[in-house]
Amino acid sequence: MPTAILADDERLMRDQLRMRLGQVWPELDIVGEAKNGDEAVTLVDELKPDFTFLDIRMPGKTGMEAAALIGNKSHVVFVTAYDAYAVEAFERGAVDYVLKPPEQERLKITAERLRDRLARPTGDVNASVTAMLSQLAEKIATPKPKYLQWIQASIGQDLRMIPVEEILFFRSDEKYTCVQTEKFEALIRKPVRDLAEELDPSLFWQIHRATLVNVNAIEGVTRDIRGRHLVMVKGRSDKLEVSRSFLHLFKQM
Repeated sequence: MPTAILADDERLMRDQLRMRLGQVWPELDIVGEAKNGDEAVTLVDELKPDFTFLDIRMPGKTGMEAAALIGNKSHVVFVTAYDAYAVEAFERGAVDYVLKPPEQERLKITAERLRDRLARPTGDVNASVTAMLSQLAEKIATPKPKYLQWIQASIGQDLRMIPVEEILFFRSDEKYTCVQTEKFEALIRKPVRDLAEELDPSLFWQIHRATLVNVNAIEGVTRDIRGRHLVMVKGRSDKLEVSRSFLHLFKQM
């Protein structure tokens, strides 16, 4: 029976991946789970799984750093929200590269590739990875910036995958960042400063060190009695303060 471990810092994401792998490949035995890259490396040494499913951005060692240490001890599959690391992943010998949220149909393809990996001689496998890497390199010969397409956010005990275009604004709230959509509010741990680097700047404007707003959600800008500039959000009573250093964004309005 083939074995695997899962490594992701979000427990609910591990649960989701475990469930969907069970649907497409019931024979695969998930023998362990890790919350970060360091734990993943330790589990590979202890359990010697055939496959290791790695998130890329995790506390401690990243998925890429963990994969470098795992080497040939286990076949690696990256499961991540970012598609910008694909070529580097295959350079490190990854069997597959799956974007979050992992859909059942896509994981069926992954399961087929993993079964094929177990059945084929090493030389044939290396040739296959080389060919796949060559194809990817051709596709990104003129690379474009890659931005976040989904946000993983917690609502109570549930993990939601929210398309970024549905988010009205992000606003820091002490240790967390509030994610506001038209229908609900959720919390994430990623700070606004990191989100500002990972989101498309043509879609999200940073208007304050603690606030990012979806350009399409801006109804207008007003001033309060203290002279502060405030962004009005379509369909909501929220008014988001604009710092002086970001006022230039609204000169054309």
